[in-house]
Amino acid sequence: MRVKLTADDSGVQIALKVVPGASRDRIVGALGDALKVAVSKPPEGGAANRAVVQLLGKALRVPAAQVEVVKGRTNPRKEVRVSGLTLAEVRERLDDLVR
Repeated sequence: MRVKLTADDSGVQIALKVVPGASRDRIVGALGDALKVAVSKPPEGGAANRAVVQLLGKALRVPAAQVEVVKGRTNPRKEVRVSGLTLAEVRERLDDLVR
């Protein structure tokens, strides 16, 4: 998988393509350089963003408080920052999820 990941002192950023209003919450897989994520919540009032944070926290085995939407809050193309993990750890955990 070649999802765009970038690391800095504050954590690892992951490029996402989010599909709100799906039938269930799930990580679909790579879509170009983004990780495609489907959530059942609608894109109103930040509900879909909160669902993305919860889903990624669970999938990456970190508390949801360590996942934050940093770009694209109102756009399906987003970037989230995961703190507390290295770039290699995030890559490994994502690879395990989308085999």
